[in-house]
Amino acid sequence: MKPLIVSGIKPSGILHIGNYLGMIKQAVDLQNSDKYSYFYFIADLHSLTTKYDPKEKSKEVMEAAIDLLSAGIDPKKSALFVQSHILEHANLAWIFNTITSMGQLERMVEYKEKVADGQTPNAGLFDYPVLMAADILIYKAQKVPVGEDQRQHLELARDIARSFNKRFGKTFPEPAGVYTKALRVMSLSDPKKKMSKTAPAGCLYLSDSPKKIKEKINTAVTDSHKEVGYDPENRPGISNLINIYAEFSGTSPEAAVKQFKGASYKEFKAAVGELVALKLQDTQERKANLEKDKKEVLRILENGAETARPIAKKTLEEVKSRVGLI
Repeated sequence: MKPLIVSGIKPSGILHIGNYLGMIKQAVDLQNSDKYSYFYFIADLHSLTTKYDPKEKSKEVMEAAIDLLSAGIDPKKSALFVQSHILEHANLAWIFNTITSMGQLERMVEYKEKVADGQTPNAGLFDYPVLMAADILIYKAQKVPVGEDQRQHLELARDIARSFNKRFGKTFPEPAGVYTKALRVMSLSDPKKKMSKTAPAGCLYLSDSPKKIKEKINTAVTDSHKEVGYDPENRPGISNLINIYAEFSGTSPEAAVKQFKGASYKEFKAAVGELVALKLQDTQERKANLEKDKKEVLRILENGAETARPIAKKTLEEVKSRVGLI
């Protein structure tokens, strides 16, 4: 079998452009190469670490599957499945818990940020990076497409692989990150915070209508300067819009600034809105079709699990043998 690329995304509400630029866009581009096999999963176990309505969870999982397929994950090129359908993820995470120190987890910045934002500091949220390591290493993944905000978690996965190999014998590769070139996509209403589903006014969802996209961008917080300029530290609002434009147009922030030299903020915002709406048009059309055929979506997810499960089982059997279980 070819070397594996593995990545996942949480089904915690409607996906937004931060999710798309941070992981999905890169995953879609990667699957066009025949050098690797591709496993993409919906991280439903991870999504249980935040408060949610159990009646809505299955809908969120289905919504995430539809969004991923709509955005370009091709089941003919990639295996798409649900995390909890492969029991070996959680089993391996428990074994990894026994070789991961509290100090390593206490240093995780994202945990601190989520607690500071009001999330309940439950054990699952604290242990989230260990399950993420298991998600990756259960398939002995070579590469992992992630956003920059997940760098620390991926480094922990590498540390765990190294620790396991040292104690029990060479078992896991140390996966390399394939990092998106995009910086964090920030909230349109508060550009000092990351774009989040919990703040709808500042969030561009993949399912937003062209009208809604343009409205949100037109009302995005910028600054009092008269010209478009790129300075993320001192001008976060306009810089965030420049990053969005650059990513969707396939150019650089510097080239975007040059392109809009002399343009007003109103003109620039209009151009950003038009571009994002245009780029998401095909995604939204595919989504409308998939929502009419959910049996097909379930079939794709089961086929993906059938592809992934034998590999996960083989790895867990090897791990159990190495750690002394029978």
